[in-house]
Amino acid sequence: MVTSGAPSAGLRVVSYGGGVQSTALLVLAAQGRVDFRVFLMANTGDDSEHPATLRYVREVAVPFAAQHDLELHLLDRTRRDGSVETLWGRLTKPGSRSLPIPVRMSNGAPGTRSCTADFKIKVTGRWLRQHGAHAGRACSNHTRFGPCPQHQPSTSVRGCRRHPVEGCDGCVPASRATVAIGISVDEIHRANNRRVEDHEDVVYPLLDLRLRRDDCMRIIRDAGLPVPPKSACFFCPFRSPAAWLDQATDEPDLFARSCELEDLLNRRRAALGRDPVYLTRFGAPLAQVIGTAQERLFDHDPGCDSGWCMT
Repeated sequence: MVTSGAPSAGLRVVSYGGGVQSTALLVLAAQGRVDFRVFLMANTGDDSEHPATLRYVREVAVPFAAQHDLELHLLDRTRRDGSVETLWGRLTKPGSRSLPIPVRMSNGAPGTRSCTADFKIKVTGRWLRQHGAHAGRACSNHTRFGPCPQHQPSTSVRGCRRHPVEGCDGCVPASRATVAIGISVDEIHRANNRRVEDHEDVVYPLLDLRLRRDDCMRIIRDAGLPVPPKSACFFCPFRSPAAWLDQATDEPDLFARSCELEDLLNRRRAALGRDPVYLTRFGAPLAQVIGTAQERLFDHDPGCDSGWCMT
């Protein structure tokens, strides 16, 4: 459910990405201008997130939050046995056929992805449910049998019990968490694209305050903090050509790892008789196209619109 940013009872958290917008929310919370005290960063892995982002979070954001009595939690995706799974680890696991990132197909179109759902939304959702957020539960009298248009494919004979009725003594009322996403006015097209879980209400405080990205940067500087780098996994296929060029020039080790990942994915696909995939939209290996990408720096790139990464 997407709602306004008005204060409400219950668990209230900010989905913190380590970027400009969510760091501006951290400052605004410290100043009492937004009603949030808990910040959750779903870490895709120390081997997956950009190292500069993790440095900023641990060396700047976490101490700032503690100084102002705010909570900033870094959350890992954990398996049932308690071990940590990272996005890089899933991609490079020997014998794995998993392809959770939105690699570009041969025609340049992005493929399907599950990285945001698996390593961001589900990780944060698990923490929320552990801390009391839930969607409620309908009693037997209010169970919806047959097709449920809101919760497909909940069409089994057991029915859908995710619609508790207010005022019914047999139903368990919902206790949804309010989750704030750091999307500014100049990125309003990203709002409402994110998947919303039954145990949460999503709000956009920066939109309510009519703040743009430039405003967010000013808020951060005025608080005496450095402006964070743009946050995303260092091998994310939604990186712009300019970002790939910067990585090749300034971070050759990361660029080499990105090229190695692309090569590994395509060796596996070739063994299965499948077409190659790429980390850019140019239909060729990253190491080859980066030299010619200079001419394409200002091509339109839709980027990521999930509302989770790069904020």
